Amino acid sequence: MANFTLTPETWQKVKTKFLRKYRELAAIEISFKPGQEDQLVQQLAKLVNRDNAYIEFTIRKALADPDGNRL
Repeated sequence: MANFTLTPETWQKVKTKFLRKYRELAAIEISFKPGQEDQLVQQLAKLVNRDNAYIEFTIRKALADPDGNRL
């Protein structure tokens, strides 16, 4: 179970940071619906070939400073 909660607003900020880090994701539609954080983690992990723990860590790091440029 994901250790974070996303809203559509925060997802847009996190998504922007992911697209900066993983430019190849720009051509892929990444869907997210509130309450489906686990599915988002699994989808991103598969797309960037990382484990779920890394993706969760990265999202939590992005949420810690949503307006900053760092991921």
